[in-house]
Amino acid sequence: MALLQISEPGKSTSPHEHRLAIGIDLGTTNSLVASVRSGIADTMPDENGNHLLPSVVHYVDEKNSIVGHGALQAAQMDPVNTISSVKRMMGRSFAEINGEINRSGNKIIDTEASVPRVETAAGSKSAIEISSDILKSLRDRAEKTLGGELFGAVITVPAYFDDAQRQATKDAARLAGLRILRLINEPTAAAVAYGLDKKAKGTFVIYDLGGGTMDVSILKLNKGIFEVLATAGDTALGGDDMDHEIIDYLMAECGEENTDEPVFKRNALMQARNIKENLLTNEKTDIKLLLTNGKEWSGQLTREKMQVLVAPVVEKSLKPCKRAMRDAGIKKSDIDGIVMVGGPTRMQIVREKVSEFFGQTPLTDIDPDRVVAVGAALQADMLAGNKNNDVLLLDVTPLSLGLEIMGGMVEKIIPRNATIPVARAQEFTTFKDGQTAMSIHVLQGEREMVADCRSLAKFELKGIPPLVAGAARIRVTFQVDADGLLNVAATELTSGIETRVEVIPSYGLTDGEIESMLKDSISHAGDDMAARALREQQVEADRLFQAVSAALARDGETLLNESTLSEINDCLNRLGEVSRKNDRNAIKTAIEKLDKVTQDFAAKRMDLGVSRALSGHNINEFTKEPD
Repeated sequence: MALLQISEPGKSTSPHEHRLAIGIDLGTTNSLVASVRSGIADTMPDENGNHLLPSVVHYVDEKNSIVGHGALQAAQMDPVNTISSVKRMMGRSFAEINGEINRSGNKIIDTEASVPRVETAAGSKSAIEISSDILKSLRDRAEKTLGGELFGAVITVPAYFDDAQRQATKDAARLAGLRILRLINEPTAAAVAYGLDKKAKGTFVIYDLGGGTMDVSILKLNKGIFEVLATAGDTALGGDDMDHEIIDYLMAECGEENTDEPVFKRNALMQARNIKENLLTNEKTDIKLLLTNGKEWSGQLTREKMQVLVAPVVEKSLKPCKRAMRDAGIKKSDIDGIVMVGGPTRMQIVREKVSEFFGQTPLTDIDPDRVVAVGAALQADMLAGNKNNDVLLLDVTPLSLGLEIMGGMVEKIIPRNATIPVARAQEFTTFKDGQTAMSIHVLQGEREMVADCRSLAKFELKGIPPLVAGAARIRVTFQVDADGLLNVAATELTSGIETRVEVIPSYGLTDGEIESMLKDSISHAGDDMAARALREQQVEADRLFQAVSAALARDGETLLNESTLSEINDCLNRLGEVSRKNDRNAIKTAIEKLDKVTQDFAAKRMDLGVSRALSGHNINEFTKEPD
């Protein structure tokens, strides 16, 4: 007879109390959402079957925005109001991203609060607000798929994200109406998915090359414990850099000089991404690029040439690998396997370089695009209480945390790669006789001087007894929670006076701003949904209008009689009129009518295209059996 298992109170839920929890991979290029259903973790597709959501937002006006594939299409016509790769701006100041501004095609402005903002048709937007729109889209997809309200979410971040970037991610999630169960490092999420599937034991390298960030983590897996021994990376290195290497080459080939023109820059960027995708399966690909002078340039790029172009980016990604191995105190011979994560790791040159560096073939039998979201979903399912806690995650701090001491130096309290959650304390004393206050300056970084590290927070401990210099004892305690977020407390031990601060980086939003935006999103929810539906219909109308207009200009007089041509033009003009108004049903009707009257025209154009392709050829050329 089998024994019944009894869980501790609050540790497990009844079947009818199953909590809906999700894992989100908030990526630079694409994002995904996953959940555990019927015991299996998998990503959730949208209504069109697309699992990947492009991390792109198009702002139409103050009330309308489009996220994902629709925004990607809008980027070609309106790049200024379309933002992509926003993850590179998360938690960073204007000065830190200044070198990347010319690449984006957007108008990025500095502010008094040091938060860079993007000028759009909806007003200026911070990276947090833009990211929240992406998270809202994923939340809506999950609620629609799962059929209920979400209990919470685990969101992944690059292992090398610092405190400011992690706090910015949490702010974006709160703004999107998500309850954060935990932030989890992307490589650790991959290890969760991989380790649970394969029952792996040993020392593994998680090589994660995404669209805009690169991480490497060294993990020790044993008996359900995932311990991160070391982590390193670059928050400004990824597939985007490969794209720009390809773009620079194309510019030199086609002789384009006006490379700062927004529409041209965005089209060139999309071309570069398409080229990378095509060359994953083909040895060469044809390229057509519309230049700013109106002419079209045609060319070709081989996989071999592309690999030469992106090789410097791949080589740069190996430097953090060396650093992580040194920090973990291991040799290449100690490594039992390399797990590949991120879309760019599908490229042959990336796998070859990583294989050459570590001296063994990487493990590639898991979808590198989806493994992070799957791991986050597994963790979310456990934290929601749907599954017994049989897996222990031991993440680490990506950078050292410390205080400024006299002389502009940094005293490290929590060293880099310390296992979290963690709490460390250290005692300090006063510098002058009768000193009754002390300024606490919290810093993050590996350098020894304050000027070379990142300032996280400043606060004062007042009420120190006026003793001689060196007599007072002040204990400063640093506490990092499971999300990698920091709390600092300073206590004067003789009097018991204490001051503490939750470190909210200067580049995040204030609680007031978050609260105001949340209230606005709730009060205008119905209007926002209606406005979005209208705008999506208007975008479709614009697309159809341009496509039919171009087709008529080329083949209308050749293929259509006067009566049919007039009928199509009437429908086209009608669509142009209603698309500028706010009647969604009228636009939908006009689209359907135009689509109906152009069906015969479309069929004739297809026949004409085949005829043009066969011109000058004999049918026997295509039916002849090979020798």
